[in-house]
Formats: sequence, C-alpha cells, structure tokens
Amino acid sequence: MTDLNQPVFAQHTGVTLEGTEIDTLVVGAGQAGVALSEHLNKLGVPHLVLERNRIAEAWRTGRWDSLVANGPAWHDRFPGLEFDDLDADAFAPKDRVAAYFEAYAQKFAAPIHTGVEVKKVVRNSDRAGFTVETSAGVIQANRVVSATGPFQRPVIPPIAPKDDRLTQIHSAQYFNPQQLPEGAVLVVGAGSSGVQIADELMRAGRKVYLSVGPHDRPPRAYRGRDFCWWLGVLGLWDAEAAQPGKEHVTIAVSGARGGHTVDFRGLAHQGMTLVGLTQAFDNGVVTFQQDLADNLARGDENYLALLDAADAYIARNGLDLPEEPEARASYPEPACVSQPLLELDLVQAGIRTIIWATGYAVDFSWLQVDAFDAKGKPQHQRGVSSEPGIYFLGLPWLSRRGSTFIWGVWHDAKHIAGHIATQRTYLAYRDAVQRQAQD
Repeated sequence: MTDLNQPVFAQHTGVTLEGTEIDTLVVGAGQAGVALSEHLNKLGVPHLVLERNRIAEAWRTGRWDSLVANGPAWHDRFPGLEFDDLDADAFAPKDRVAAYFEAYAQKFAAPIHTGVEVKKVVRNSDRAGFTVETSAGVIQANRVVSATGPFQRPVIPPIAPKDDRLTQIHSAQYFNPQQLPEGAVLVVGAGSSGVQIADELMRAGRKVYLSVGPHDRPPRAYRGRDFCWWLGVLGLWDAEAAQPGKEHVTIAVSGARGGHTVDFRGLAHQGMTLVGLTQAFDNGVVTFQQDLADNLARGDENYLALLDAADAYIARNGLDLPEEPEARASYPEPACVSQPLLELDLVQAGIRTIIWATGYAVDFSWLQVDAFDAKGKPQHQRGVSSEPGIYFLGLPWLSRRGSTFIWGVWHDAKHIAGHIATQRTYLAYRDAVQRQAQD
C-alpha cells in the first residue's frame, strides 16, 4: 500500500536549468500537470514539469483547514491509484489529496522540479519553439502546456468597502474561525466554499450573514448513490457545453462531516441569516438585491430536476434502489427569506469580518504568445491552442463539464498528450532523400 502521508518530492533549492532544451514544458504541478506528465511519459515524450511551489500547493495552503474533497474517494481520483487507506465513500481531507498527487507522481518518476517559477514564455523568431525564462535559468521548449488551472488569482469585487474597522479576506486566505476577530461575519458567495465556510463559522458560535446569489444545489446523495454517480450515469459530467446563462453558476455541495446536502433554509433555521446578492457599501451600510427568494427557488429547481432525472433513470433501467420520499421534503420559509433584509448597518449588526467567497481569475501574464482573444481569454479547442505549440489544461469546460475535476482533467490530459505525440510523429518524418543520407 502506498503511504500517502509521506512526501515524495522536496523543495529543490539551487537547481539550475540554464541552457536546457526540452520537447514539452508543462507549467504547474497540480492535478493537471501530474496527469499530463503521466500521459506524456507513457507516450515517450521528453518533458519537464515546473512548479513554483510544491506539488498540489493549492490543496495545502490555498484552502481552509477542515476542507475535504467535494467528491467521494472512489470518484475524485486518477484511474491508476486508489485512496486505499480511505473508505471508498469517504471524502479525502485536503492534505491527503495533496499527498495523493505526490504519490501518483512517484509511481512513474514524474520529471517535476519544484521551487521553479516560469516568468515568461515567448515564441522564437529564428527557430522553432519557445524561449522560457524561469527562476532557474533560460530554457528552450518545442511546446508549452499551461497546467496552472483556473484558481490563480483570488478576486475581491470592486464594491468591497474601504473601511479600516473591518477585516476583509478572500476565502483563499480563510483557514479557521480562530484567525478572525470576534464578532459577526458576512460571507459573500454561496458556492461550495462560501457555504461551507459560513456553516463552519456558525457551528463555532459566530453570528453569520450569508449572501446568496444564483447557484446549482445538487443532492449530496439520492437513493443510495452520491450525486457524482448520478451526474455520471446521466451523462452530465460529459456535457460538452454549459446551458445558456449557466456558464458561471456556482455549485453548492459539501463533503464536510461525512457529506450532506446543502440546504440554505435549513441553515437559516439553525440561526444563519440569508441575504440576497451583495450590491453595494455606503458609509458602513451594505445593501442587498431583492433576489434571495428567486435564487433559492432556482436552486430548488436544479435540486428537484436531478431527483426527477434519477427517478426516471431508475425506472427506465429497472434498478433496485430504495425510494427516498424524504428527499423532497422542505423546511418552512424562514423569516429572512419571506422578509429579506435589503440593507444592513455593519456596526449595528456587529459585523467585523467580511469573507469574499467570490471566485478566482486566471493569470496568463507570463505567457506572452498569440493564444488569447481581445479579452485575454485563451483561444483553444479541447486545450489545443490557436497558437501552434501552446496548450491549456485544467480550465473550466475545456472539453466537458468535468474538465476541472480530478478525473476530468486526467482525460483531458490524455487528449492533449496524444495531440503532442501525433505532432512529434509528423516532425520525425524523413523523406527518401533524407533517409538515404542517414543510411
């Protein structure tokens, strides 16, 4: 059994790469970089993976202490290695996930250099490939794959108040309730991160206000199957395009405390105050849009639609799965929903902290090539860029709904590695004259 608690790669110090020439450079050693390295290794493609921190660093230091994977251990993994020290239906703690990727990289001796930052990539003007400036020297690469993922730069919206009386952090800087000053907390954003952080703070005895925007709210499990299973058999993980208007809708789901369905009304009945989308701050007063009930209703529609689809699938395939009528029960409408707060004086409410669970932006400033549209968005087809030799991996909807999930990025990596191997085959071709010269 692989010991997932033992680190495989230490931080490299003093390494020099000056003058290195490599066929394929992979930037980033998170789940995307590790997956791609496996496939490139199988296809015999010479490559390096450069990571400015440690393998899977975001799992280590970019998430709160109690975070667990949002999918069960049987699902949120690569095909080549199980979490064999966890129950298949358990949710792996974040440090275990980081150790998993280290162990996976060890399986095939992935050529990963940690502690090396890629600072700039430019196309060569007088030869094939790219010149890559790194903190360990300048190297040459025929191809470059950005495997840095979608969670590169935490985003706090410009409406954030400039008020020294408040502690304001992004969810990426939140680790536990003890780090926050005493007092109530406003959590802005009700995707998986926001709702889990808000729930943890409420359980720690804090008064919590949760700003709820549009969201999907799948059941954690239904009729004995996790929602990851349902999305799989219903073909939803493999959907190749988002529903119009839902490209950026967050998903409220949790693996915390063994996994449970997120129910905003249930949280309200436990003492949390729900408010609508945060609109503005003015002289210590925050205003909210009058959309809370609508946002909850659309989340309910998403929840019930999955139950209906699951029931239909069971009937259509003659499965013997236990009925679960209680899954359709709902809490009474709490007062904060029927009589929503539209504004709130932060001082009077005792709010001393705002946590912005408002997502991330990508940062491709280091990748100075013609691979982006006018808005700076990568131009690609299934990760193959419009700029020959440049690839993207780990981005949302790269090829399907599951592209940013652990197993999904593995399949996308296989496609990109195959494309690279095919290009190498063409470039290795020698015509008759060249073959005779070699002989």
